[in-house]
Amino acid sequence: MEIREEENRFVLFNDENQEIGEMTWSNAGDKMMIIDHTFVDPTYRGQKLAEKLVLNGVEKARREGKKIIPLCPFAKKEFDTKPEYGDVLRK
Repeated sequence: MEIREEENRFVLFNDENQEIGEMTWSNAGDKMMIIDHTFVDPTYRGQKLAEKLVLNGVEKARREGKKIIPLCPFAKKEFDTKPEYGDVLRK
């Protein structure tokens, strides 16, 4: 499994280099990201891959000094259950 950053999305690839998931965001100005979509192919669910995609978004926000608005229901759940993401959550 590999996660690569493309324009406004992190893409998850399986070992055969097939795209099996993504997390997308929109930039709202220079200091804000809006996570609007997270998806993992049903065949690969239950492996915490969507969590890894959101974590990549959190790490990107930290590196770039941005805050995140998690509009995607999955990302919102991640932020609600992981207080360690509070430093990048736009309150």
